[in-house]
Amino acid sequence: MTDIDATQSGPRPDTVADAIATPEKEQPYGALGLKPDEYDRIREILGRRPTSGELAMYSVMWSEHCSYKSSKIYLRQFGQKVNDKMRERLLVGMGENAGVIDIGEGWAVTFKVESHNHPSYIEPFQGAATGVGGIIRDIISMGARPVAVMDQLRFGAIDDPDTARVVHGVVSGISSYANCLGLPNLGGETVFDSVYQANPLVNALGVGVLRHEDLHLANASGAGNKVVLFGARTGGDGIGGASILASDSFSEGGPTKRPAVQVGDPFAEKVLIECCLELFRDELVEGIQDLGAAGISCATSELAANGDGGMFIELDSVLLRDPSLTAEEILMSESQERMMAVVHPDKLDAFLAVTAKWDVETSVLGEVTDTGRLVINWRGEEIVNVDPSTVAVDGPVYERPVEYPAWIDALQASGVNASGLARSDSGDELRSQMIAVAASPNQADVSWVTNQYDKYVLGNTALAFPDGAGMIRVDEESGLGVAIATDANGRYCQLDPYVGSQLALAEAYRNVATSGAVPTAVTDCLNFGSPENPEVMWQFSRSVEGLSDACLALEVPVTGGNVSLYNQTGDTPIYPTPVVGVLGIIDDVARRVPSGWQDQGEHLYLLGTTRDELDGSAWAETVHDHLGGRPPIASLAEERALAELLHAGAQGGLISGAVDLSEGGLAQALTDGALRFGVGARVWIEEIMSRDDVDATAALFSESQARVLVAVPHEEEVKFRGLCSGRDFPVLRIGVTDGAGADAAIEVQDRFTLPLSELGAASRATLPDRFGAVIG
Repeated sequence: MTDIDATQSGPRPDTVADAIATPEKEQPYGALGLKPDEYDRIREILGRRPTSGELAMYSVMWSEHCSYKSSKIYLRQFGQKVNDKMRERLLVGMGENAGVIDIGEGWAVTFKVESHNHPSYIEPFQGAATGVGGIIRDIISMGARPVAVMDQLRFGAIDDPDTARVVHGVVSGISSYANCLGLPNLGGETVFDSVYQANPLVNALGVGVLRHEDLHLANASGAGNKVVLFGARTGGDGIGGASILASDSFSEGGPTKRPAVQVGDPFAEKVLIECCLELFRDELVEGIQDLGAAGISCATSELAANGDGGMFIELDSVLLRDPSLTAEEILMSESQERMMAVVHPDKLDAFLAVTAKWDVETSVLGEVTDTGRLVINWRGEEIVNVDPSTVAVDGPVYERPVEYPAWIDALQASGVNASGLARSDSGDELRSQMIAVAASPNQADVSWVTNQYDKYVLGNTALAFPDGAGMIRVDEESGLGVAIATDANGRYCQLDPYVGSQLALAEAYRNVATSGAVPTAVTDCLNFGSPENPEVMWQFSRSVEGLSDACLALEVPVTGGNVSLYNQTGDTPIYPTPVVGVLGIIDDVARRVPSGWQDQGEHLYLLGTTRDELDGSAWAETVHDHLGGRPPIASLAEERALAELLHAGAQGGLISGAVDLSEGGLAQALTDGALRFGVGARVWIEEIMSRDDVDATAALFSESQARVLVAVPHEEEVKFRGLCSGRDFPVLRIGVTDGAGADAAIEVQDRFTLPLSELGAASRATLPDRFGAVIG
């Protein structure tokens, strides 16, 4: 990419003058992830060949990971399918570093989920750790204090020899980084499936809080303002991560292109957080941009494109960990714990005083100009001269070929759905199946993972795993808080990506509602295979359509998120996995509702209707190793009515515990609700079978949506039944809480009794049997 100049120590830069003088010089655009037509387009924009520095910038900023070039045409639906109610609390929507929601009392919350998938397969510890670091810097850049993280993990088959390597590294990386930052991890998801074997998914969600007046957006406005890089020094880690690693598929044998995975330093990030918050507090910055994917290329081009002028940068001023880096490598490096600020000249000394106070290294790289050009010099010569909008905003937009999958009809056919699977009315068999589902890798206790995370640091955690939603207190005086849940079911989405995506939203929405909060906003991380596969693009298009339709139906806006494509090995893509995070508002966390019952003698009510919906279910997977048919119906009107009922019940103190019914159905809800506090239950299912015309297997294991199991104190039963009657919502009393300690059991009357000691032991053993003892 560069020529060696014998007269100086190091590579001679490829200058703009060189580019003009040598128009036919061959350039390695393919190795940087650019297609021939994209390279030709760059030459057309510039009116010449790009310099090596410009080629590096375009390659990372036009990559799939940074530009969303294959997904843009579909993502627009999130901004189009909105109404006035969805805009009421939206302070910042899509297009910024993170969305921001008004939660009342002058407080706002920013939250976002992003992927770090491919790096987490190559180097699991650092890949996952820097995924956490990156999402937290997005939160900081909005002017918010980070207050919590969550993670959404997909690993290969639990018994595959390589799965342990990835699991140990990823979980250690997340816990190390977040624990060092002093941020509670509220939970998330852990899923095992062979389809993710060589392409694990590591999605990280960050949450921050701020006062309305502290909100900041990133742009470079005001000619003469200084451009300042501060934080860690720039090294050779992560070079090409966005353009090469995150924007291409792995070969059958694993990754063939191995850019260095970023290396994180959480202690440096902790100092950076405090430094940034002080800079914001003292009004010393016009805007701050984090350096994540694409590094300096991204920060300079995005800040300039979002501003009203241009920018001039002296790349020599970048502080380096490795002095041998070329200009192109400096531009592409994704070294962590770095931020870029735009500072008024009159405030520069005060800015530098704050960074010095926090011992954060700082360098003034240049200034904002009125030229409309991003100009970068290195060693006194001009190596970049571009319109920043062509780099950061006006990248390629593809309408990829879309093709209905040839295999999907056979997968959905009635002859292969769950109705043909063997069922039993035998109490002994149903008992064995309930244990099998509870101990299956995707329903089993995940304390092996979550015990490595600090859930209560900062002292504001109101709910955390194993509750269905995490909850954070925002204001100590009033008790105002937010709840967050994330969900996705790749099996459902493989059967039907439109409905499966709606079910991901519905489950996260329902989990937030069970906590007593009001679902308010959405972030998503859309994980799919190669966009060059027309069948994958059909899955993606249907997923976005389904999710955007469901957001409109539930009146919850998408505030931002991430698209991760090329998640496949060879020609085999992962299941479509749209991770959906829902944020809800609760006026007082003291009224939170846990995912289980604490007292004996309470009444158990099943809200919602049960249908014979076992296609794609945990029962079908665990008992029959089966995937086929169609996912459950997405009952969005019922979900909304259910959420409103749950909120009214929580506000009135009528509900002491609530567990949503999703994977594993009623059987798993009973398992989770009983094991939460070690209190058993006596239940009967005949009324479900009679009213809803289902057999015992469906009554226990159906995954029909818009259903919740609630515990109601005896003294509140009349009010609760009146609440349900007044709202005309289906409800059945199906049991009572009963038994604690050694006597605790789940008794399904006239069928079987299952001691919690036996059930809990089976559930708790699955992960430690593969990965070692549980910590703590």
